[in-house]
Order: sequence, then structure tokens, then C-alpha cells
Amino acid sequence: MSTVPALDIRPADLADPRVIRLLEDHLADMYATSPAESVHALDVSGLSVPEVTFWTIGYGDELLGCVALKELEAGHGELKSMRTDAAARGRGIGARLLDHVLAEAARRGYARVSLETGAEEFFRPARTLYAKYGFRECPPFAGYAIDPNSVFMTLELPSAAHSASPTRGRRPAD
Repeated sequence: MSTVPALDIRPADLADPRVIRLLEDHLADMYATSPAESVHALDVSGLSVPEVTFWTIGYGDELLGCVALKELEAGHGELKSMRTDAAARGRGIGARLLDHVLAEAARRGYARVSLETGAEEFFRPARTLYAKYGFRECPPFAGYAIDPNSVFMTLELPSAAHSASPTRGRRPAD
């Protein structure tokens, strides 16, 4: 009987050619969809700074996606570089990544997690996912400026007193 590998989220190896390809695909989509001045996605050097933690998700040797959490200031993190490989879309990869990041943000004691995403139709699935998790539109944060091609969203996290709740880290019901 063969063993089926489990879906695994782990710290990313930024030298891994599969990670580099995933990030290159991500940036290519961003530049194909939004004007250059509205692209805020991070490349390998942007993901290599100490305030950014970057993970990948995979199944066996297959790399399915990635996500990063950037500490903006004490208690406030930013979701960055969330990407599901085109061949893996529709399999719940984004939800698994978001669960992971929100659990990590809660573990770090963050009061909120914010993000910037595109306003174009291409980004509708991402905005829908974020809204399902309770993210709400907000003004620009952390040096971002008002941009008609950007949507800014934030999620207030439960206080540490509530983080032990059995529903913590789970998606709200659809």
C-alpha cells in the first residue's frame, strides 16, 4: 500500500526554483493586470527581509502556493504574496494559506492583519475569500496611497483572551 503525501505548509526556500517560478508567475500576473505603479507584490529580495515570514504549501513534491506575513509594527501584520498556482486553483489552497497566516498572526499577538489587493475583476476571487474571513475594506495603511487599482482590507483579530476559542483559525460558515 502506498502512502499519499499530506498537504504541507512550511517555511519557503527562496532559492528553490519552484518557489522562484511561482513568484515570477505571480509578478507576471500582477503586471499583466495592473499598471506598474499599482503593483505592490514582493519579489525574492522583498521576501528576504527580517520582518517578512514566507511559507509555501505543497503536496508531496508539487508546490501549490505561497503566502507571506509582514510585520508592519507591533500588533499589525500585512498579508503579502498570497498565490495559488494556476493548476491548483479551486482546491481550497488559498483558504488553507489564509488559515495558516491568521493562526500565526494570532500566535504573535497581532491585533489586526491588513492587505492590499487589486480592484480589477481578476482579483475578485481573492477579495471574496478575504471577505468570507471577515476582512473589510479600509483606508490605505503603512505608506500606501489611495489608488483606484487597489483595494485595502483589514481584519481585527480577537484579543488574546479569545484566541483559545475552539473556532479560532477556522473559516466562518459560507
